[in-house]
Amino acid sequence: MTPSQHMRTGAHTRLSIILRIAAALLGGYVFSWGFAALGVVVLSFAGMDFHDAEHAVMLLVFIVFLLAFLWAFIGRSLLRVWAVLAGGGAGMVAAAWVLQRSLLG
Repeated sequence: MTPSQHMRTGAHTRLSIILRIAAALLGGYVFSWGFAALGVVVLSFAGMDFHDAEHAVMLLVFIVFLLAFLWAFIGRSLLRVWAVLAGGGAGMVAAAWVLQRSLLG
């Protein structure tokens, strides 16, 4: 391996690590936030008191964040990790917003 190839590989590896750390922290946060928002809306609609639903979901969200964080490092495709964590989280937030506006209005 030539020195220029080694530098490109090292830079690529560093960028990949930085992007995975960002996906783990930011994507995991967005996914957890979406999970919490959607969970509270669904449980409230199912008849649970808002504060009970909030507490129940917040207990689960720690595990969800941990799993999302770990998956960001073991996922094969960095693009898929970002799509699932950031896209899925944004989708859950949007679904929670729509459900809250239409069902609980």
